Amino acid sequence: MALKDITLGQFFPGTTILHRLDPRAKLLLLVFYIVALFSCKNLAGYALAFLTLMAAILISKVGFKAVFRGLKAVYIIVIFTAVLNLLYTPGEGKPLVSFWIVNIYWEGIRTAFFMVLRIMLLISCTFLLTYTTSPIRLTDALESLLGPLKKLHVPVHELAMIMSIALRFIPLLIEETDKIMSAQKARGADFESGNLVQKAKALIPLLVPLFVSAFRRADELATAMECRCYHGGEGRTRMLQLKYAGRDYIAMFLGLCLCAAVFTLNLLGVF
Repeated sequence: MALKDITLGQFFPGTTILHRLDPRAKLLLLVFYIVALFSCKNLAGYALAFLTLMAAILISKVGFKAVFRGLKAVYIIVIFTAVLNLLYTPGEGKPLVSFWIVNIYWEGIRTAFFMVLRIMLLISCTFLLTYTTSPIRLTDALESLLGPLKKLHVPVHELAMIMSIALRFIPLLIEETDKIMSAQKARGADFESGNLVQKAKALIPLLVPLFVSAFRRADELATAMECRCYHGGEGRTRMLQLKYAGRDYIAMFLGLCLCAAVFTLNLLGVF
């Protein structure tokens, strides 16, 4: 897997209706989608969630390749989850495969398939949110939605700012790592050959310059914020005010409809 396949935190500017939705509405849509996804109990529910995500990708014009390319970064987790569910899900009747202490039932295959599908859809919809929403607007949306917690003295603005900076630094650190690896390869370093332990040892020389670069960027960011008299969220104004439009209410209504449809399919007991 190449580092360029890790696309979390990247933003693709655009003028589609998905780009122009209020970021608060998009965060709520993500919550509705996650609720619907974790409520799915049958193939029909997952098919509906899958078609909904495909429609959102088409509307965003980001491209299926860009969205699913990010899944390469978590393929080990997906495979590991599938194997665990396949081997350790109990079933009824005679197992389909029985070898030593390994028993594979139809229920295990079904659970593993649904779990893999759920993880892939969950990660893809999260990527789609970051692709169509800038980190600054995500920060404003999080701060606005979590605003009521300020009455409980929760540092909402600081938490939202931390999440925004973390998202923004992910592609920067990946780009920096790629540059360092290219420089090391030009000097004769080998990151491809050898077993897993040897590959891990080969990555050690990357850590020192990567940490130095990360701390340097953090220090430069802190200096820039101090020079602009940044003192937290108190008394802070925004150049762009968040306002809901008609399309935002329609999008949130469709998100609620998706949840209702999944719950209905569960009650009907469709396969």
